[in-house]
Amino acid sequence: MPGGDMNMAARPEPTQMRAWLAEVTDPEIPVLTIEDLGVLRDVHWDGDTAHVVITPTYSGCPAMMTIRMEIVRTLREHGVDRVRVEEVISPPWTTDWMSAEGREKLRAYGIAPPVGSAQARSALFGDTAEVACPQCGSIETEQVSEFGSTACKALYRCRSCQEPFDYFKCI
Repeated sequence: MPGGDMNMAARPEPTQMRAWLAEVTDPEIPVLTIEDLGVLRDVHWDGDTAHVVITPTYSGCPAMMTIRMEIVRTLREHGVDRVRVEEVISPPWTTDWMSAEGREKLRAYGIAPPVGSAQARSALFGDTAEVACPQCGSIETEQVSEFGSTACKALYRCRSCQEPFDYFKCI
């Protein structure tokens, strides 16, 4: 109920609030939602306050402030006036938390999704992933730079179609 405290009987179920929040997008990659990314960890009531738990993709991610504001705005639009957003860093976020739909959205947007599992930790030993070009699908690609347009991406180039592209690093 906008403009006043929510009646305990009228308050939405956590599953409903989660569904609303599942539409909040990442400001750096607007085709992805915080649900796609696995950033949205929990939604529940703590007394008369909606408590939302999120995990940043990495410490210091500049998108988190905007995401927090969008979470509060979204819930308030649906009549939830009291909202607490908590960032938890343990366990740390991993690309393994990304949904299959989120990975496909990345590819369709022109960003190569993470390859494999973060559990493998092969990148720590200098192994580079076989990254398919999101434009043409070729695996004839090469890493140009460890860092792309944001810290969570690397810059690649396709040897087949010659197009540069970002690769969402497996972390």
